[in-house]
Amino acid sequence: MRIPPLYRHPVWQRFFAGAAVGGCISWLVFLFMFGTIQQKNSTIIERQAIRIKELNGYIQILEEDYQKLNQKNEDMLTIQEIEVKIQNFERYGIKDRLGIYKAEESVKEDLRSLIAKDLTTVYKNKEVIKKTVENKTLNINGKQYRLIVKELYFYTTISLVLEMKLAD
Repeated sequence: MRIPPLYRHPVWQRFFAGAAVGGCISWLVFLFMFGTIQQKNSTIIERQAIRIKELNGYIQILEEDYQKLNQKNEDMLTIQEIEVKIQNFERYGIKDRLGIYKAEESVKEDLRSLIAKDLTTVYKNKEVIKKTVENKTLNINGKQYRLIVKELYFYTTISLVLEMKLAD
């Protein structure tokens, strides 16, 4: 097998020469277009990187301010209200809801000094609050009852869930 003698025909020589020159020119056009596109993309990426750094700095400043405000608001939290709920009074046959209401109001009155106090200060003195409530003796329908603190929740509202017990 041999290569056909195309070098003798000028038409084929011009075709292959044109293909080679066209390939080189198209390659140069491709490199130019690709280079300009890459140049645009790299400048866009640089601008976006700078913008990201600026926004990250801005976010960090906002987060610091947000944390400072949260800390300040936490420090400013005060007790606004006291809720008292007495449970298991049915166990002792007390049907007098008014007596239970008066007992709840009496406990609220004992704890009224906690209103407008700082939440952290009140929380640190939770044992004193428990002792204050548990040392209280209630007189309902001629019988003496003591209260036991079952649940005690602190936030802007102090919630007490109490249980009744006959006094000894």
